[in-house]
Amino acid sequence: MNTTALIRPAWTPATIALMVIGFMVFWPLGLAMLAYIIWGDRLEGFKRDVNRATDGIFAGCRRGSDKAARWGHGSSRTGNVAFDDWREKELERLAEERRKLDEMLSEFDEYARELRRAKDQEEFDRFMAQRNKPTAPTATNDTTGKTAPKRGKGTNLLDD
Repeated sequence: MNTTALIRPAWTPATIALMVIGFMVFWPLGLAMLAYIIWGDRLEGFKRDVNRATDGIFAGCRRGSDKAARWGHGSSRTGNVAFDDWREKELERLAEERRKLDEMLSEFDEYARELRRAKDQEEFDRFMAQRNKPTAPTATNDTTGKTAPKRGKGTNLLDD
């Protein structure tokens, strides 16, 4: 076990702090951290046992797929040479069509990316032009130079 890790199954300040924070946020998190501190050193053996068990289960699946391939459900030969040749040609044709479709998809993605970039550039240029243009002088109500208050929709909640 790596004893230099910050979070390891031991009573270190980091693990204690995580446990306390876990209890404050959601009590099962704190409980899980406590269990990790107490029984975490046994985790390596547990993982090894689980991996062995799942390897055994999926080995049976692999054997089943090998049987299916032998009975003609995979890419094995059928014994009919004409059919096998035709099937190989069709699979090659389909693979070529797939490559063409993938190329078209990548071209379209590039086109859409360029459109988004152009639209973003246009919006940015409009923003910068609007930001940099000088503000227009406001209308005055009398000769004293005071600005007239704006009236209309949205200027005052009581006026609306």
